[in-house]
Amino acid sequence: MGYTQVALGDRLYELYPELEKHDIRMAIEFDEGKDSWIIRFQKGDMKRYAILDRKDADACMEGYVCIYLGVLIDQYINELKKGG
Repeated sequence: MGYTQVALGDRLYELYPELEKHDIRMAIEFDEGKDSWIIRFQKGDMKRYAILDRKDADACMEGYVCIYLGVLIDQYINELKKGG
């Protein structure tokens, strides 16, 4: 893992531009115990979470779209833009 949480966030916004389109913000932190990135999606007071394991995060950094994360993001966008 040769990248920062900021770089991962930038990459995710690149791969999933609909996040910014719908004004959904992300906060990202690495969980050593899980060897995974914890991603918090937020719009207003509403929050959703996803866990992105290191292997999938590495693939994202290489430009590959993570299907699991893409499905979650699509679901979260629909929930958050509807208000819950």
